[in-house]
Amino acid sequence: MSVHHLCATCPIRKRAEKKPNSCLAKLWRWHTRFCPGWKSYVKSLKEENKK
Repeated sequence: MSVHHLCATCPIRKRAEKKPNSCLAKLWRWHTRFCPGWKSYVKSLKEENKK
């Protein structure tokens, strides 16, 4: 399984999305600024939407 697929089902991401003002959500947003796996995941979603 590739890293970007892990992002799609990440339990931390799901918890952060449920409570966007929580400390966990802030940590998640900080993490996504530099995470190569997240960047790859977002790029793959954009490419999928172009098709």
